[in-house]
Amino acid sequence: MNRIDAKRRNVLDHRKKQFADPSYKDTQYPHRLNFYATPPTADITLEQFEQWAIDRLRILAELEACSFRNRTPAETALHMKPLLDKYLPLDASSSGHSQLHLQRQKDHYSHFILRLAFASTEDLRRRFARVETMLFRLRFQADDSRERAAFVRTLNLDWEPVSEAEKRELAPQLATTIGFGYGKRAQQVLDEEWCKVDWMRVPDLIESRKVYVRAGKAYVPGREQQSMVLNAYTKRLEQALELTARALPRLDEDDRLTPILNHLSKNFIAPDSGYTGSGAAIEGAEMTARNIDNLSQHFPMCMTHLHRSLRRDAHLKHFGRLQYSLFLKGIGLNLEECLVFWRSAFNKITDDTFNKEYRYNVRHVYGDVGGDSNRRSGGYSPYSCQKILTEHAPGPGDAHGCPYRHFSLENLTTLLRASGVADRAVLQGVKEDTESQKFHMACNRVFEHLHKTEMKRARDDGVMTAAQLETIVHPNEYFKRSYLLKNMDGGKPQQKQQQGDVKMER
Repeated sequence: MNRIDAKRRNVLDHRKKQFADPSYKDTQYPHRLNFYATPPTADITLEQFEQWAIDRLRILAELEACSFRNRTPAETALHMKPLLDKYLPLDASSSGHSQLHLQRQKDHYSHFILRLAFASTEDLRRRFARVETMLFRLRFQADDSRERAAFVRTLNLDWEPVSEAEKRELAPQLATTIGFGYGKRAQQVLDEEWCKVDWMRVPDLIESRKVYVRAGKAYVPGREQQSMVLNAYTKRLEQALELTARALPRLDEDDRLTPILNHLSKNFIAPDSGYTGSGAAIEGAEMTARNIDNLSQHFPMCMTHLHRSLRRDAHLKHFGRLQYSLFLKGIGLNLEECLVFWRSAFNKITDDTFNKEYRYNVRHVYGDVGGDSNRRSGGYSPYSCQKILTEHAPGPGDAHGCPYRHFSLENLTTLLRASGVADRAVLQGVKEDTESQKFHMACNRVFEHLHKTEMKRARDDGVMTAAQLETIVHPNEYFKRSYLLKNMDGGKPQQKQQQGDVKMER
């Protein structure tokens, strides 16, 4: 009799299992909040895969920036609201919004895409878990109370409810944890919903003395149960990231996805962005070769150093010329004016030498010469902070790169002082940022110091929203925002409707 070994009966070829049809396709989203316990399986386009992940990355990067700046929860919530509405909206069920399912689908998919991108190293997993928890906390606090309670009930968090008899027995002790004096207000203790959990699950509440502990159990009032939900969320996410990290070597991903995931994982240094603005968007700005010296007061430190080096030496090496030419192109300097600028700047060489060795490269940057693809695309895009930080590190005699990353502290301090940054607190903050490799945060710190008066006026007058003053991650956005702030007319930028348009680079 031919019998199948019971131990081998359920063994399947891993490839057949991997590519088998999933048991479900469409995911329903009854709640606004999500613990992301179930991976998505429905089909989405490659464009959605990329753009949804990019939009979520913008939100996570800005949340991390709020943390770096030590913003209070209230300040963070106020700053993030317009950004969330723009990049990752998530309305409550009671809103009746027509796009509820699409919003929640985008939130669901973008989380798992970034989970794949950031599971490869311990540092990325730790940072991802931290900022995702910040995002969840922000949404949890802003959620409708009834919808939030309904969501929590679905989590099966193993909380033991405190009976009415036990509440009466412990009322004097419980009253002290919620700021009530026992006596006339004891009824409020009885009206509160209490639960008890192992004390190790709420160390932050114990540290702040917001719970009563007895026999190894912490008695948690309803208003503090958010802490337990957040702890559970973080713990489950960290475990899921560990499992994802173990599975990564065995994944046989589509070749189209791997470059996207690699690109996203690199962008936690500074979110990558492609600048789409132009000089024409800044009304009244004179974008000519002769006016570059005047406009340089609005340059970020990387371009300030390139400009000063060019004026001093009448020359820049290849990558310095490339980085600076692309920046000038991004602020609106046209090809003819750019050629005039470089020719006048290289004043130690003859016209013949300039035309033979440098003219073609400038034209190539603008897409005036070169292959068909270069011409159709209009040449190269200006470099973002992420690209400057990670590509073409400067060598001896080079002037390109990011001063916050590539300069010694002494040279960086000298450059900052020469640019008008003399405040010791700001210089110390820049030092701490660079030591922690928060290079784009150091740049934003300097920007906010140099423009603190104008930024306050812009916020107070409602001229610029938080979304328009979000963390700068592109040199051209630095220039445009600086120009608009410094040229406000009656408290309004000369071109209020068209702030620097920055979109994530694909």
